Amino acid sequence: MPTRAERMPLTLSAYRTVAAAATSLAPRLLDYRLRRGKEHEARIGERRGEPSAPRLPGALVWIHGASVGEFTAVMPLIERIRARGFNVLATTGTVTSAALAGKRLPPGAVHQFIPLDLPPFVARFLDYWRPDLALFVESDLWPNIIMSAAERDIPMILVNGRMSERSFRRWRHFPKTIEALLTRFDLCLVRSTDDAERFGALGAPRITTTGNLKLDVPALPVDTAKIAILSAATRGRTVVVAASTHPGEESAIIDAHRRLTINFPGLLTVIAPRHPQRGPAIADIATAARLRCALRSRGELPDGEIDIYLFDTLGELGLVYQLAPIVFMGGSLVRHGGQNPIEAVKLGAAILHGPHVANFAEIYDELDGCGGADFVTDAGTLTVRIAGWIKDSPARNRAAAAAKRCVDRLGGALERTVGALEPYFMQLRIQDRAGDA
Repeated sequence: MPTRAERMPLTLSAYRTVAAAATSLAPRLLDYRLRRGKEHEARIGERRGEPSAPRLPGALVWIHGASVGEFTAVMPLIERIRARGFNVLATTGTVTSAALAGKRLPPGAVHQFIPLDLPPFVARFLDYWRPDLALFVESDLWPNIIMSAAERDIPMILVNGRMSERSFRRWRHFPKTIEALLTRFDLCLVRSTDDAERFGALGAPRITTTGNLKLDVPALPVDTAKIAILSAATRGRTVVVAASTHPGEESAIIDAHRRLTINFPGLLTVIAPRHPQRGPAIADIATAARLRCALRSRGELPDGEIDIYLFDTLGELGLVYQLAPIVFMGGSLVRHGGQNPIEAVKLGAAILHGPHVANFAEIYDELDGCGGADFVTDAGTLTVRIAGWIKDSPARNRAAAAAKRCVDRLGGALERTVGALEPYFMQLRIQDRAGDA
């Protein structure tokens, strides 16, 4: 079995050399991303590995997830780690996930942006934070970060590991590269048997199937005062939601709304785009379709004259799912791979989705199979499915109940993950005691 000290394959050596040479270009890259709203200006130094918070004393568990979805999935795990007395460093790479971390991380957990995968930045980050255990969520595998952590003998574990068929085929062209990365991990905790087979074929030596942590996330919080205001504003109206939508989907949703209003003249369609900053652009699409639109980011409410209500804000999806009994999950009519439906299911929604759900294929297969979700292909079928559930509320309620039972049955990944991590937590306790002595 390869060891941590094993010589790197040529591809990784070349990557590290090129990355080191490219460090001088980092200011231009960060400035470009900052102008596009993809970086936090006041915290840009974190992307260079410069800390903006003190390292908490004692054992430190570092958890890295790429974006909002990964961060949300491991929030219950972070809480379990804190309950065991260990401090947590959570890193992500997006502005939206940083905002969410600021709201939801418990005391004893700090958020930082992950540094760019350039050797000087990674070294600065690791030398300052000195994590005792590193948990990487799903599939965000940055070579310099992984190799540098291995060189410092930091135990690394993949949690909620995911390997799509597309990624698997791509990595098969670089077998030595991915094997060199995966063999640096002490353990890979993966979501499904398919993921286990793919990770195994790519060289991961120690794999355990623990299930999908996203099935164990608690229901999103719902502000009682805000939902009361929204319920009053929409009282007596039929409301449907399109959540986490991507470019190209809003036109189909707006088209479906126009068709539906022929038979349901009081219909209100709520659109919550995956990237809230797209709100004004979506409003332009609705206006061009001669529909009246309101934007939540401007403090507007959906009065009786509004056709399309844009929920272009952060951290309020719980309100969206509570508001409507029918939810179309975005990222699925376009080739994005789908978005996580679990949060909507846990707040009682009946789910519609398009054909492109590869990122959550197992979940959607289960939901479709148990009658907890329905499949649409375009604006026409979306219109038909929504109309059917508006007319037949018992059928819609049966679908929502079936989805809830399905999600409850598939849960348990959090307990299995914590159990697999327990030996590493025990080692941290031993190290802490030795340090105190």
